[in-house]
Formats: sequence, C-alpha cells, structure tokens
Amino acid sequence: MSQSAKAQALLSLHTNGKLLILPNVWNPIGARMLEAKGFPAVATASAAIAESLGYSDGEQIKLETMLEMVARIVRSVDLPVTADFEAGYSDTIEGLQENISRLLDTGAVGINFEDSWDDSSHLRPIAEQVERIKAVREAAARKGIPLVVNARADSFFADGFASDDERIEDVITRVNAYIQAGADCVYPIGRGDRETLTVLRKRIHAPINVLATAKTASLRELQEIRINRVSFGPYIFRSLLAKTSAMYDEIKNLGDYAIVTDGLFTGNNVSPFLASGKEL
Repeated sequence: MSQSAKAQALLSLHTNGKLLILPNVWNPIGARMLEAKGFPAVATASAAIAESLGYSDGEQIKLETMLEMVARIVRSVDLPVTADFEAGYSDTIEGLQENISRLLDTGAVGINFEDSWDDSSHLRPIAEQVERIKAVREAAARKGIPLVVNARADSFFADGFASDDERIEDVITRVNAYIQAGADCVYPIGRGDRETLTVLRKRIHAPINVLATAKTASLRELQEIRINRVSFGPYIFRSLLAKTSAMYDEIKNLGDYAIVTDGLFTGNNVSPFLASGKEL
C-alpha cells in the first residue's frame, strides 16, 4: 500500500466497530511479531524507545534518534505504523510543522500528540494546543498524507484541579476542542475504569484511545463500552525488563539456569521475525 492508503487503513480501524488493540513496540522485531500474529497496525511507545536506549521519556533522546527508530520499525513491516511523537519536539509552530514533515518522511501514518509540558503536570492552554493540532494537519496536508492524529489530553495527570469532576470536565472540554481542530482520535490518558469511560463515551463523539493498566476495564469491557482503541504504552517493555532483572539476580547469586533456559526461543523460533541478508 502507498503511505496515503496506509493512513486511510489506519483510520478505518478506528471506526469499524472493533476494538483496535495496539501492544506498543520499540524495535523492528516486536513490530514483525505483531504482523506475524495478525495485528492490523503497529504503534510505537516513546517511553519504551527512550528507556531501551537508556534515557528517560519526555523528548530526552534526540529527534533524529526517535525518527531513526520509527523509520526502522516502518521499514520492518507492511502494516500502518503510528508513532508516539510526544509534544512534537518543538514549542514553535514552524518547528512543529518541520518535525511532522520529517516524521512523515519515515513512512509513519499516525501520531500520538500530547498537550502537556514536563512530566505531564502542566497543561498547555486549550487554544494553544488547538493551533498546534491545526498546524500538524496543515503539515500533513502539504505532504498529501491523511495523517491519523491521536490527540492526548493529560488532565488526569495535571496539577491545579480541585476535584475529580473538574478533571473530567477539563478532559471533555479539551478533547472536543481537539476534535474540532482536526484530531481523528482522542486519548484521555490516565483513567480506564468502566465508570469514567462510560461518561467519556457518552460525551465524546469521536474515537477514544485508552491506556491499558492494572486498573483499566478488561478488553471485553472496553469493547462493550464502545472504546475504539487500547494501547499499552511502555508497559510491555517494562514487564520484559522486570523479567530480565530477575534473571540477572538469579545468575549473580549462582542460581539455576532454568530462569534463562525454560521456555527459551530457539534460533529457529526467532528467525521468522528477522530480515534476510545484511542491513543495507
């Protein structure tokens, strides 16, 4: 498929009545495994990419590094790839549009785009984020790509709210403004319980993305509530990292090899997910 067709295919996955499940990846082999298992699209996780390279999330790695990782993932599969692009790596409209253009050059067809600074505790004014979303749309239109914009609202993480009801109202106000500005999907990150999601579903008339956590409604419940998309952020990466840490502890303490060898993939198991030949 062309890049434009992949973007259209990704958008259709938000509106076909099925829950779009995106176990976020940070490398090509993870993307290839998703493709082999029949997932219809691939999503990156900025935190997983940054942490796998030894840095914190929050645009701490270079833009060039993020773009290179996204490009490698895009090249590894035939599926649509949506990239977690944080806040766009620029505070200016001009810089943001240039960065979106460069992201599209990787072959990505979707983005997560957040509305907070720092550690998500400080939110951009709604009007400012609306202009930034419009700028993203304009940059994509100039490239001729119907980029799928997943607009994240960080109200559930932010400071300055006196009550939970205030947070919910702020989320709803924000995401509805982002939809008007051109967002295709909205991401009220930080709350996944059935009660809150039911309220959000009733008052948000666009596809909704939910983050999977221990407190999030089950995948079947998300489908029942008519949530459109669920992603896993950095949690798959961190779960694997926890297992790696346990292996290191066992080895250091002269423990059993079984923690490494039990259930181990062989080279033949790994081979289907690898590129053939040398890197070009």
